[in-house]
Amino acid sequence: MGDTKRKRGRKPKNPTPSQPLQSPPSSPLDDVFSLSNIEIIPSTSSAVEITTTASRPRGRPKKLPKLPDNPDPLPPPPILSPCRHVSNGTAIGLGGGSGGGELAVDPIGARVVPAMDAVVKVFCVHTEPNFSLPWQRKRQYSSSSSGFVISGRRVLTNAHSVEHYTQVKVKKRGSDTKYLATVLSIGTECDIAMLTVNNDEFWEGVSPVEFGELPALQDAVTVVGYPIGGDTISVTSGVVSRIEILSYVHGSTELLGLQIDAAINSGNSGGPAFNDKGNCVGIAFQSLKHEDAENIGYVIPTPVIQHFIQDYEKNEAYTGFPILGIEWQKMENPDLRKAMGMKPEQKGVRIRRVDPTAPESGVLKSSDIVLSFDGVDIANDGTVPFRHGERIGFSYLVSQKYAGDSSAIKVLRSSAILNFNIKLTSHRRLIPAHNKGRPPSYYIIAGFVFTTVSVPYLRSEYGKDYEYEAPVKLLDKLLHSMPQSPDEQLVVVSQVLVSDINIGYEDIVNTQVLALNGKPVKNLRRLAEMVENCDDEFLKFDLEYEQIVVLRTKTAKAATPDILATHCIPSAMSVDLKA
Repeated sequence: MGDTKRKRGRKPKNPTPSQPLQSPPSSPLDDVFSLSNIEIIPSTSSAVEITTTASRPRGRPKKLPKLPDNPDPLPPPPILSPCRHVSNGTAIGLGGGSGGGELAVDPIGARVVPAMDAVVKVFCVHTEPNFSLPWQRKRQYSSSSSGFVISGRRVLTNAHSVEHYTQVKVKKRGSDTKYLATVLSIGTECDIAMLTVNNDEFWEGVSPVEFGELPALQDAVTVVGYPIGGDTISVTSGVVSRIEILSYVHGSTELLGLQIDAAINSGNSGGPAFNDKGNCVGIAFQSLKHEDAENIGYVIPTPVIQHFIQDYEKNEAYTGFPILGIEWQKMENPDLRKAMGMKPEQKGVRIRRVDPTAPESGVLKSSDIVLSFDGVDIANDGTVPFRHGERIGFSYLVSQKYAGDSSAIKVLRSSAILNFNIKLTSHRRLIPAHNKGRPPSYYIIAGFVFTTVSVPYLRSEYGKDYEYEAPVKLLDKLLHSMPQSPDEQLVVVSQVLVSDINIGYEDIVNTQVLALNGKPVKNLRRLAEMVENCDDEFLKFDLEYEQIVVLRTKTAKAATPDILATHCIPSAMSVDLKA
């Protein structure tokens, strides 16, 4: 009874203010079926509670009017609205007002609804090439992702959402019709794709999304899309946690990116991220899945999106992001700076290597100190001023350019300052990170399958952990080798299709071809031409690890058709080599 008496009296207004922010208890299903969307629901509901609490008068609450007498109550719009306009002016403190009546006629809220309707669901049927058996394709599969409408009757989504596409369809919010879409351009490096729909019915009643400026840290963002867990549109909210140069997994490049704490799940790819004004500030494209990390998602920011759009409008095709064809070293050590002849007030980075195929190879040299790029001074750690209180890698300045643009570079060479004007181009690797949607090339002679090495090929041969499973020499070339000519490729013997003519060579797998009859092999096309035009008695292939393969020329060419028929291979070479 004593405890009961102590509990009597007036209860506090907010008994447990932290309870609405708690996430649901974990369960064994969390690892299998990710419930990140559920974790974000308390955040959205708490924003609604703050809004309603801020406009509530003090004292005894008045009786609520009946529903027919109040046709436009305040709570429903914040719950049904696609973006965070509820936070505008209250929870975030941007609007300047705190009255509930201002939110009821919020002009930003009126703009958010058409932006919500501009978000579409993308359906794609993929047919990937089989890089291990390059004359075949894998079984087709279907996927769904998100996208949104922009000006010019176009739709943006992620490049990996339509990679190796066979058919693409889009569906509007609240519609039961799927419309066939045409892929206009795919930017693999920036992971953005542009679609269009020829059916005029699709564009009826759809307002394009407007782009906003690059957000600042702690700015509110709302990710809209169609992730797993349901068929209807989904909204998750968060803030901008970090702005820096990120690694784009699909394109194997490093570009500007946003890190947010809103949940980004499978199916969210290609969906827009809105700010509190209803403007698009990015495209959701990847997330970090790690046992020590929670709710870490990444968004492609508007500068990268605008670069992709303007590149397409300017060239009627995607030309890519240029890079500076150098490898550089930080100059943070004072002894290193002094040994390189730098003055105390000078800062920059040292050039380790220059890509022989890049235009800058004609003017830049190893051990040059890059002091500035386009008039912006580079620090000893390779960063440049970005915004107030922020620094970013100087590769951001390069990525703002277009292929073919010129840039001014100031370098320090032998204690003398030199200025160069360099034409920028896109980068080409000896082992490319992707084939840009093209099928792999191959050539077959006497059961020897020759092909070129790429990251998709390594992934096909050694699985997703190819960085640990592939041969060390191939990995070394992947990470460190530079092409010595624009058309150089890494040609390997992928496998040997067993036949009487190649007895004893069956164990040769993924071994680089160095030369044929003493002539170096620079690419697969050159190898095919040398074999087809060879009049010597023998074909002598010089392989890596001092291996050699010798075949009688006439016998090898005569045995090839039977080997192709045995393995149901339609042709001895890929279509691109026949051209």
